[in-house]
Amino acid sequence: MKVVCGFENSHRELVTGRGLGLETTPSLVSDSAKAIFGEEMDIVPYVQRIIDGVKKDGDIFLKSFTNQLEGKPLKQIEVAKEDLRKSYERISDNLRISLEASASRVEEFHKKSLPQNWDDFDSGYSVNFVPVESAAAYIPGGTAKYPSTVLMTAIPAKVAGVELFSLACPGSNENGLPPDSVLAAAYISKVDRVYSLGGAQAIAALAYGTESVTRSDVICGPGNMFVTVAKKLVYGDVGIDGLYGPTETVILADETANPILCAADLLAQAEHDPLAKPVLITTSNTLAKETQAQLDVRVAHLDRSDIAKASLNDQGVIALVDTIEEAIRLSNAFAPEHLSISIRNGTSVVPQIRNAGMVFLGEYSHEVLGDYGAGPSHVMPTAGTARFNSGLGVHTFMKSIPVVNINIESALEITSHASVIAREEGLTGHAEAAEIRQELL
Repeated sequence: MKVVCGFENSHRELVTGRGLGLETTPSLVSDSAKAIFGEEMDIVPYVQRIIDGVKKDGDIFLKSFTNQLEGKPLKQIEVAKEDLRKSYERISDNLRISLEASASRVEEFHKKSLPQNWDDFDSGYSVNFVPVESAAAYIPGGTAKYPSTVLMTAIPAKVAGVELFSLACPGSNENGLPPDSVLAAAYISKVDRVYSLGGAQAIAALAYGTESVTRSDVICGPGNMFVTVAKKLVYGDVGIDGLYGPTETVILADETANPILCAADLLAQAEHDPLAKPVLITTSNTLAKETQAQLDVRVAHLDRSDIAKASLNDQGVIALVDTIEEAIRLSNAFAPEHLSISIRNGTSVVPQIRNAGMVFLGEYSHEVLGDYGAGPSHVMPTAGTARFNSGLGVHTFMKSIPVVNINIESALEITSHASVIAREEGLTGHAEAAEIRQELL
């Protein structure tokens, strides 16, 4: 991991140029576009071409594009309910018990997070919170399986009251279906429809619908660059939870922190992706050195050690600052997806945390618990978007609808002010619609 000393140098290293990086088009994108569409394209027009194809030709495009992209036919788009049940029965007893335990805790947390309708009709207003009618999640495939992401998206939606919840996940087995663990999690979460689809084409199908895919009002979940760009392009036609880049963790630590635990938590992030960003912000040079030593020892034992090494070497940062106050300022500027606080009297600094997807307080409230069952959803803002966005929750799938019910006496008072402001804005129709009420009474 790169070691940077001082607040200003650390801020420059961690914050300057921070973002999703969607403006950069990898060469593989241009190559893929040329192979499929006959011309090189940057990622945005490439994804737009995919979206347009799905909107125009539906299932026909999904099947032809998948065949061209993967070199094999798309055997089926929707996964049968019976396949969900069979997958649930095939997984190990230990995995089934663990998924159900995690599901129970996630459900409990989100039930407690439900917003409450309120009314104050004496003052003339109220608010009703209502769920969207349909929603969908994208579950990544590729180098790992993510049954946990099924739980973390479907359960909050169901708790919110969404009637139709779908998910899309790339097929990976010989039958073209998502992994058993993913389908089992869908069964546990009472997902209504599952589609064996991946990439930007899955997002387009969920946004606009096809012969086989039901359109959704909200699309949520993480994914690769294609998925992220697609979500950005369909936003406005559908709602989205946010745009996500590679995962990231900041550990904010002083000399009391355990370097073994710090290293273990950094590696837990590093093994996700070569682009995952593990960061240690500390006031202790000793902790920094000991954590680095632990990383060097422990990374070799991971099944995904090559991925973790790439992440540590290319993305990892140890920031040495002088005070905890500087550490907090740096963390808030970075706005991490995960923030683990391992300092003396950590509770006292929580009110100072302004930007973070989720905070993990103390060495036993570690980030991995957030991934698998602490309660809150593990789908959280990355790439600095925690400055303005929250993690996925029941609010992702709900709308607030204000209701105005003003009595005559209050209406007359408000009307006089409304009329004045309307005429200042040159909207005489507004003013007259207000004033006529005064004339009728």
